[in-house]
Amino acid sequence: MPVPVALTEEMTAALESAIADRAPCIVASASADGMPDLSYRGSMMVFDAGHLAYWERAKGETLANLRENPRLAVLYRNPTTRIGWRFYGVAEIITSGAVRDDVLARVNPLELAQDPERQGYAVLVRIDRVRDRTGVIMQREE
Repeated sequence: MPVPVALTEEMTAALESAIADRAPCIVASASADGMPDLSYRGSMMVFDAGHLAYWERAKGETLANLRENPRLAVLYRNPTTRIGWRFYGVAEIITSGAVRDDVLARVNPLELAQDPERQGYAVLVRIDRVRDRTGVIMQREE
């Protein structure tokens, strides 16, 4: 039976070291008409117990999709540790303010170096469901 969404310290640590571990997250999004897209996100982080966040610097197809259809999935898998999760949720694009600044301050320096003028956006993802290899392990309560 799934428990309410409460992202763990293990998840936080895994995502914080994803770049160093060569295990960046993959974001799956889809346009309003259903055209899918996949993109790597080296800045993915656990923002709080109910949210992931990442720094959107490319402003390409994923961002366009999220503007049309905010639902997404995030895949994390570390082949060395064999730990992995699938996170499902709804994204909010944040172009200014305290949350954007907080995400920016927490972005991995290697990833942040790709946006030297800090022109990116924060993407905050409310997590509705989390799966591991056994199935659904967390689900947001309605």
